[in-house]
Amino acid sequence: MTAEPDEPTEDLDVADDLAPDLAPDLVPDLVPDLVPLTHPRDGVPDVVVDERTLMRAAEAIGAGTGPVGIDAERASGYRYGQRAYLVQIRREGSGSWLIDPIACPDLSPVGEAIGDAEWILHAATQDLPCLAEVGLRPQSLFDTELGGRLAGLPRVGLGAMVEHYLGLQLAKEHSAVDWSVRPLPEPWLRYAALDVEVLVDLRDAVAAELTAQGKIAWATEEFEHLLDFTGPEPRVDPWRRTSGMHKVRGRRGLAIVRELWLWRDAMAQQRDTSPGRILPDAAISEIAIANQRATKPPRTVGSAEPRLARSVRRHQEAIIEVVAHALELPETDLPVLSLPPSGPPPPKAWGDRDPVAAARLARSRELLGAVSEELAVPVENLLTPDLLRRFLWEGPAAPTTADVAQALAAMGARRWQTTITAPLISLACGENPPA
Repeated sequence: MTAEPDEPTEDLDVADDLAPDLAPDLVPDLVPDLVPLTHPRDGVPDVVVDERTLMRAAEAIGAGTGPVGIDAERASGYRYGQRAYLVQIRREGSGSWLIDPIACPDLSPVGEAIGDAEWILHAATQDLPCLAEVGLRPQSLFDTELGGRLAGLPRVGLGAMVEHYLGLQLAKEHSAVDWSVRPLPEPWLRYAALDVEVLVDLRDAVAAELTAQGKIAWATEEFEHLLDFTGPEPRVDPWRRTSGMHKVRGRRGLAIVRELWLWRDAMAQQRDTSPGRILPDAAISEIAIANQRATKPPRTVGSAEPRLARSVRRHQEAIIEVVAHALELPETDLPVLSLPPSGPPPPKAWGDRDPVAAARLARSRELLGAVSEELAVPVENLLTPDLLRRFLWEGPAAPTTADVAQALAAMGARRWQTTITAPLISLACGENPPA
């Protein structure tokens, strides 16, 4: 990801202007004697499953003080979509609350009670969309996972950061369970309550480290940016991400993949189950490869792999019908082999298509890699690779630092990012002028 620099960047004075001298060892060893955290300090709270108890929870949370630790549990790999199946909230003075958003689908009274108090989340982009679906939207937030990245931690999972800063050991054996089951087992609820119990102390520790490193203003900009996050942009033709599809040949084969994917998705949505539990991607690709040159529908479909054969056999009649439909489509309804590019080509193609842009990209990566190491911030947090590639491919021939900063800001980069990266990118472009 980060290339080793050939030349030092001290003459640019970028790091010196933006952060104090950093200690040689930014990431001390994890605390050796960890204390297992096995039980919530106030016990495992009952799950809120009715409107009356929800209003009592909202009142208690609103009467609490300080920031609010929030987490959500989903049923990824079990259910369709990424909705929340449990919401955990903790605030000083109110204790911890476990809320069932299936039984109580509108949590806006809780959001109103929280008001402008700071939310504390870990990996906010994972939870913000599903929390918004139930009426919870922050006015201020602190993301401990993102804060850990900016602080230079090598491991930023919740368990690793709790060990590093608090000397506590969280059990994670229930992180990937099916949270849609009811009733939720007591060990799962205990795990869920413990996740939010540590967030306030973790937030304070991360904030203290960011302040000591001179990075708290950077983190503040990042957290403010997250307030507008609503989830990833919907993909065009999401079926094109089917695993194993690269082995499928021809537009007819792609049509089989598309029609099977759409059939599976509709069934998964109807049954509220993960699409892969109906028919794995590998089975879709295998069926497409077996029938991509067929002139008439197959009499049977199967799989050479035992792990796929059961799913195929279970839905054999429907699969044959879908494949038959794909084989009967007129040429005009077949998918194109590939979508037109929506951005720069892959970097490996730059050398042939635009050698100057390729040289600028290589030099920019080199310079950004050097300052990334100096500041102990992952290079992708300094500037996302996509923004760098888009600017260098589409940007002006001889950009000044101001040109780079303005263009990156228009694409969504934060001010602290452009302050650090714009001089380096401008330098890389100046060292590699147009032919």
